[in-house]
Amino acid sequence: MDPFKFLKISPNPDGSITRLSPLPTAPTTEDAAADSDPSAQRALSKDILLNPNHKTFLRIFRPRTPPPNTKLPLFIYFHGGGFVLFSATSRPFHDSCCSMAAHTPALILSVEYRLAPEHRLPAAYDDAMESIMWVQKQAMDINSCDPWLSDYADFSRCFLMGSSAGGNIVYNAALRVLDVDLSPLKVEGLIINQPLFGGVERTESEIRFINDRILPLPANDLIWEFALPKDTDRDHEYCNLKVSETTHSADIGRLQRCLVCGHDEDPLVDRQREFMKMLEARGVNVVGRFDDGWHGMELFDPLKAQAFYDSVKAFVNASRGNVNVAGATSNI
Repeated sequence: MDPFKFLKISPNPDGSITRLSPLPTAPTTEDAAADSDPSAQRALSKDILLNPNHKTFLRIFRPRTPPPNTKLPLFIYFHGGGFVLFSATSRPFHDSCCSMAAHTPALILSVEYRLAPEHRLPAAYDDAMESIMWVQKQAMDINSCDPWLSDYADFSRCFLMGSSAGGNIVYNAALRVLDVDLSPLKVEGLIINQPLFGGVERTESEIRFINDRILPLPANDLIWEFALPKDTDRDHEYCNLKVSETTHSADIGRLQRCLVCGHDEDPLVDRQREFMKMLEARGVNVVGRFDDGWHGMELFDPLKAQAFYDSVKAFVNASRGNVNVAGATSNI
């Protein structure tokens, strides 16, 4: 199969790509009374510029009707797309953030990070760090805090969250901030959904699902070719967990409590289970949730979405000892 056709991209002579069929985008819904977009029935949203030079921004979501007299946990969210595709404005990610903001309830800051190959890794990790430091400045009320954050955010309950490539970003950003004083902001947990990792050596699930309808192996190889620094291969630390574990051996055990989710019919599932085992072996408190399904299924299947939102809500609530998480042990 032709991975360019599958991903609906076309290479350009300067090394960039043309994205031929991007996902539909969603508008912001800042004013519920004036907005007819269906997502406004669950949550309101607005965009805030992050870095004008990089054309990055944050799409902030809050519940349409926040609970009274309550500060909400804050998610810094990174969308999927193999580091190459999609946006914080893409309709599936926008709608998912609306649903999570309403269901948890929480404030969600979805990061519009730079994409490869125009901006190869570690550009997305740099944008993640910039978004985290922006939130810290908001917590410190530097240059005045955004009203939604000042009114509703509990800066002591921040969670880094991402799906697919976004899960990879969460892991690498969390390692970066371990020695950064973020106070009064506190990262309380990591929500890592179907994280994207790889390697030159194939796993059994990659071979078994070589022609997967969502992430076939040739497409997976191509996105890593675009995402990784030039003149490297998939055994780079950004991609290969074994290399990352060696590089960050002294730091992984210091990571915050993690929720790691995956699906059994995902070509990446073996690497996701390997990721969870690595965290557990280093002493990280890990909640694992693996069930049937395919990569990105919760974006399109309402029942899977509801189960995922329930797991996120339970994980967030349990972070303060409010509830017990059913099945809060790995199910490898």
